Amino acid sequence: MSVLRKSSVFALCAALSLLSAIVPARAQDKIHIVASFSILGDFVRNVGGERVAVTTLVGPNGDAHVYTPTPQDAKKIADAKLVVVNGLGFEGWLPRLVKSSGGKATIVTASRGIAPRKLDSHEDPHAWQSVDNARIYVTNIRDALAKVDPAGADAYKANAEAYLAKLAILDNDVKAAVASIPEARRKVISTHDAFGYFAAAYGIEFIAPQGVSTDSEPSAKDIAVIITQLKLSKIPAVFLENIADPRLMRRIAAETGAKIGGTLYSDSLTAENGDAPTYIDMVRHNIKALTSALTS
Repeated sequence: MSVLRKSSVFALCAALSLLSAIVPARAQDKIHIVASFSILGDFVRNVGGERVAVTTLVGPNGDAHVYTPTPQDAKKIADAKLVVVNGLGFEGWLPRLVKSSGGKATIVTASRGIAPRKLDSHEDPHAWQSVDNARIYVTNIRDALAKVDPAGADAYKANAEAYLAKLAILDNDVKAAVASIPEARRKVISTHDAFGYFAAAYGIEFIAPQGVSTDSEPSAKDIAVIITQLKLSKIPAVFLENIADPRLMRRIAAETGAKIGGTLYSDSLTAENGDAPTYIDMVRHNIKALTSALTS
């Protein structure tokens, strides 16, 4: 082997060795963030960009209402710099988990500043269903990231501005889609009361046999009332949810003759190969399903 060729090989090996040392260091330098569930995880990834490593406790198609934490979850929180939670009573299991972790992570409530919708004596935690509220989530996450990682403040600001611009377009698209639905047909049945903020923001009425949490079972009387209401009001469609057992909604559809309009995504995103791997995909999927069912 010539001297020139040998020197080129040695130079290449040295470069590869240096690269292998740099890449893991960069991965280790990322800010470790824990998000309580998949929708928050998506918000954090959009704002944090390359500076953060995000772990989600309740993953795709998971139901945060009834989630049971694991010992691994406590370790994730113990290792985190920032823990992002929804608040409004959504993660009833989380305070004990945070305490048991013994960690010193900053806790940020992403829904801070949102006027909660009231349902009986409870606050409705599903505030992200209004895209306007999602903007508040994003700004709270931006500020929290900048506080725990001041060196990245400019990057978080730029990422947030870009994402907020996408949310503004999304909000306008949802309003335009709802406007195409005849006013008399803007009524649907969904599994649990997760779309109150969507209803208030966009003008589609949602009726649900379950309350704001999926851990409550509707009584036979509740179901009978909804079936009667569906028949009297001539509600055109019943929707399933990705986090709920579909049997109840199929029964209601069978007894009333209403069509099943598809699946709505309420409290959870899907995996990458699903219909709603991101928040924006989720909202677009939902409004497409609603528009299709209520205009045909």
